[in-house]
Amino acid sequence: MELEYVIEGIEHEEPDTGLLSKVLGWITEIPAALLVVAEIVILGGGAFTRYALQAPLPWTDELAGILFLWLAMLGAVIALRRGEHMRLTTFVKGLSPETRGWLEALGMFLVMAFLLLLAGPAFEHFKEDLDVTTPTLEISEGYRAAAVIVGTALMLVTAIGRVIGHASWKQIFVTGGAVAMLAGALWLLSPTLMQLGNVNLIIFFLVMLVACVVIGVPIAFAFGLATMSYLAFSTSTPLSIMPSRIQEGMSHLILLAVPLFVFLGALIEMTGLARAMINFLVSLIGHVRGGLQYVLLGAMYLVSGISGAKAADMAAVAPALFPEMKKRGNKEGDLIGLLSASGAMSETIPPSIVLITVGSVTGVSITALFVGGLMPALVGLIMMAIVVWYQTKREDMSGVLRATRRQIVKLLAIALPALALPFIIRSAVVEGIATATEVSTIGIFYTILAGLFIYRRFDWRRIYPMLVETAALSGAILLIVGCATAMAWALTQSGFSQDLVKIMTAVPGGKWGFLVVSALAFVILGSVLEGIPAIVLFGPLLFPIAKLVGVHEVHYAMVVIFAMGLGLFSPPFGVGFYAACAIGRVSPDVAIGHVWPHIGALLVALLILIAVPWISIGFM
Repeated sequence: MELEYVIEGIEHEEPDTGLLSKVLGWITEIPAALLVVAEIVILGGGAFTRYALQAPLPWTDELAGILFLWLAMLGAVIALRRGEHMRLTTFVKGLSPETRGWLEALGMFLVMAFLLLLAGPAFEHFKEDLDVTTPTLEISEGYRAAAVIVGTALMLVTAIGRVIGHASWKQIFVTGGAVAMLAGALWLLSPTLMQLGNVNLIIFFLVMLVACVVIGVPIAFAFGLATMSYLAFSTSTPLSIMPSRIQEGMSHLILLAVPLFVFLGALIEMTGLARAMINFLVSLIGHVRGGLQYVLLGAMYLVSGISGAKAADMAAVAPALFPEMKKRGNKEGDLIGLLSASGAMSETIPPSIVLITVGSVTGVSITALFVGGLMPALVGLIMMAIVVWYQTKREDMSGVLRATRRQIVKLLAIALPALALPFIIRSAVVEGIATATEVSTIGIFYTILAGLFIYRRFDWRRIYPMLVETAALSGAILLIVGCATAMAWALTQSGFSQDLVKIMTAVPGGKWGFLVVSALAFVILGSVLEGIPAIVLFGPLLFPIAKLVGVHEVHYAMVVIFAMGLGLFSPPFGVGFYAACAIGRVSPDVAIGHVWPHIGALLVALLILIAVPWISIGFM
């Protein structure tokens, strides 16, 4: 991926600087930042009044849910304006700039096609909800549904602005005409398509979807366009079901943890908590061979999952360790391999956004997932520690000083508030003090207080940009969740889920064969679709099958999440690998030959997880 930098599969470009873009920035960024603050206050206040004052406020969840949909849609607009929606660039990165320009223009017209198809049904859905009142606040559900209309309209304007700002008039007319001709052809062929039955699944969910993803259309819009086209041209289903399903997918209150944990991760870096943890770990084992590699693994285990983005976790750890590791003679490729694999290892560590997403779309207990996620990651850590031991047997330790007991105690005292944060977050959920959504606010308030009064590092000027970044990343994630939810519904209605049940239950080897096939499938899906889209799309279909063949739902969740992480950070398709290269400032060409021992260690760990269910469910 050859743009400026890459984070968790998201390409980041400089936003447009034209007048239209600036106006859109003002319209969306300030309200989105205020909505993040409002959610923190509402959920934090709700948890405080319920637990501390024993006087719960019944309206907090409902109000938070309405504002959340607005935050998600405005965040999606910001992400589109900044070019931060998740997309696959593996197949286009080697093309010439001119060819990429043509594909960019074509992709943006396909985005506009989806938004135009969605606009009318979104308005119909809004009108249907106007007369429905919410149970607690007793206000119109139209306030919630209006977010989809406003977000769709603003994304459409943003897409138009991006095409005009980036493409030549020749590219605009040719690619726009091509998309219009495709739409016209599908409309004319609609009577024929309706006669084809499930052949349409291949046309829309294989050919169209794969084509869109391959040319770099953002994954959320590729999902949405394929689903809308399928419903519009090959079924008689009312299209108002599409915005309804998108809204349903994005409105799960548990998903509100996504923006709040993203903001918490930014706070941890800004206030110095992450560096305090790392400095203490270095003082403990930094003097032994491979000590800094072990510190990296331990730091990723401690901070992982809190930020909501694996690249944010890696960016908090790697820059503090890589310079000294290179001085000790470690190869750059080995360091990237370790960093990339540690990101894959830590996908199951609570409060991972992937865990929260699994609980949201499958109904598995979040508390059970949080309890079950620690041991699988520990198995991965041990396997990678073995690789580190082998690779660093001849590490040059001359000149490396061992920290004195007094220095260790001092650094421990400094790090204690930071080390306590992960345990506070996980304990609050497990003990029932707060929900997985509310606990993020506990972490936010704790980190703010620690930054202000303990570490005395708090840059108020960074708060607004952090809030906007939180909204953008959250919008990119949540739009995928919404569109994938609609796509999963369409696949279920088509009868695909029943066919999938027959195929998966007929896999040789019973539940063990099912687990192995599922793991292989999610390794592939994780590498080409990214984690959250894969989980949202296939989780609701596969988890019931797992239960049917006798696999514990938490065990199954850990296997597929670990497998998905393995795919996400495996070259040549896994975008997490390129994120690690970008953070470590190492060319992928240099790193790709060194990553395989670490990937092999994770593969062994995955096989152990499949074979030993106790690792996932033994502490429940």
